[in-house]
Amino acid sequence: MFPTASDIGLILTIDIGITLGLLVIARLLDPERMTDRVLFGVVTAGLLMIYALWRWQDTLPPLSLSLQSLWSRLFITFETIAIAYTLISIVILSRYMDRSGQAERAQQRLARENVYPAVDVFICTYDEPIEVIERSILSALALQYPNFTVWVLDDTRRAWLRDYCSRVGANHLTRPDNKHAKAGNLNNGLAATAGRTNAPVILVLDADFAPRQDFLTRTVGLLMSEPDCAIVQTPQFYYNSDPIQHNLLSSRSWVDDQRFFFDVFQPAKDAWNCAFCVGTSFIVRRDRLEEIGGFPAEAISEDINLTYTMLRHGYKTAWLNEPLSLGLSAEGVPEYITQRARWCLGTIQVALLRSGPIFGGGYTFTQRWHYLHGLLNWLCKPFLVLLLIAPPIYWFGGLPAFEADYLSFLRYGVPALFAQIIFMGWISRGKTLPLFMEATHAVTSFAITATLLSAVFKPFGRPFKITDKGGDRSAPPVHRRLAAVFGTIAASSAASIVWAFVSPNAAGEISSLDFFNLLWAAIAMLIAFVAFIVCFELPRGDELFEIVEESQLKWARRDPAVSRHGALDLGGAARLLARSCG
Repeated sequence: MFPTASDIGLILTIDIGITLGLLVIARLLDPERMTDRVLFGVVTAGLLMIYALWRWQDTLPPLSLSLQSLWSRLFITFETIAIAYTLISIVILSRYMDRSGQAERAQQRLARENVYPAVDVFICTYDEPIEVIERSILSALALQYPNFTVWVLDDTRRAWLRDYCSRVGANHLTRPDNKHAKAGNLNNGLAATAGRTNAPVILVLDADFAPRQDFLTRTVGLLMSEPDCAIVQTPQFYYNSDPIQHNLLSSRSWVDDQRFFFDVFQPAKDAWNCAFCVGTSFIVRRDRLEEIGGFPAEAISEDINLTYTMLRHGYKTAWLNEPLSLGLSAEGVPEYITQRARWCLGTIQVALLRSGPIFGGGYTFTQRWHYLHGLLNWLCKPFLVLLLIAPPIYWFGGLPAFEADYLSFLRYGVPALFAQIIFMGWISRGKTLPLFMEATHAVTSFAITATLLSAVFKPFGRPFKITDKGGDRSAPPVHRRLAAVFGTIAASSAASIVWAFVSPNAAGEISSLDFFNLLWAAIAMLIAFVAFIVCFELPRGDELFEIVEESQLKWARRDPAVSRHGALDLGGAARLLARSCG
């Protein structure tokens, strides 16, 4: 079915032609148009499927109980999961929705009718220091909306926070225990406010997120404009760099890893009516919450569980892709990994619920495969682990992950790889960066793989792990265990390359299979080395904002003998900073 590649000149010519064709397509097509998304997606998916068929047809050894057969099939199983995830991603990305115009019309209607539903602002906090939580409280109190009440839901029952809330004019709520973690805290706030303000709209904020002053005026009208809309979710933006950006000194040249999800995937999922809540910076209707029994507490990811519970009852989440709040990203590598592992476990827990989108009733087919796509995002992470350790296993253990020479991979693998890179870069408008994206996912891949393995035996019953934020970051540690893992992988990959030439059993001429694994080892070494560098935390100081704002510079000569002096009008910059910080 797939002829053996032999002429490298012809193969390279074909690869170059395909790559140039993909670049021309990316130049001519517009990701704003659905037809262009579909066209480019079909081309990319076609090349990926050709590669997948070649992998299954021509690169597996005969089935047996040998280590080589089992290792090759373990590898291709997770590779197939990764390919399936990519293909479903392409289908999802064929659509796109921008609700800004709809939000603008809804905002104007509220202003015209001068009817503003009351809002209860819930700020969820657990042990955050004052320098973190005060940003959220003060910004919430400064919201430009005629009818709202701020409630600080304190799950560590701190007297100093109660006193602080009393001084600034916020309400302080506690409960006797921490049952059901964040969902339980929210439900306590829901019950406590029902007998006092009972506002029909609830804004949920994490303790480190500061809303912009127009957050409610931009979202409340949109929430009330459609009867089947239960939630309006906005993206998370951060005023600090995440630990990957920070430790690689790439904050100015590379976006955080969630920008692709927030700016590209969620608007696409919204077009399918499958956008989901992400835990903070969203508003929800109280009557819809009461109808479903409050915030769901069966899984640690109460946000995605809330969305799919709403979907089961016929209500959707609308995605408003506007920067209406500013928060604090995970500041250290351990916190970053803990956060991703928690998201992974929470997604698995919701999938296993009897009422969940996999086994439960009341969901459409589209809603089910969208959730399957999110599940595959985590299930394909072990593939990256296997990708990194495969070259040393080949060179020192004699077990190839798949039996293919570099000419065949050039013919069937490279076009699919380049198509995926170019397509994702095109549709995200440059928010993906090869090698660095793989290194970012590599940092969490081992922890997520361990989470997946543990979830096989005990998916429920483990404590909720919060993401620690704030505190002194001036003398950060070196994460020795994680550095040892990636350092070992990088060193063993480098050793593999050396061993290929100095081994006593090395052939006089490198075979096509050996050459393919040499290239593989080089790529694995680069990815592991970048991840290794990330393990060395750099100190953090105060996060500064870079502000671009029109200003005026006036010069005046007081006296010929006196040097000139200037007056810089920074009023516009101050106003911009105030809007950014709420």
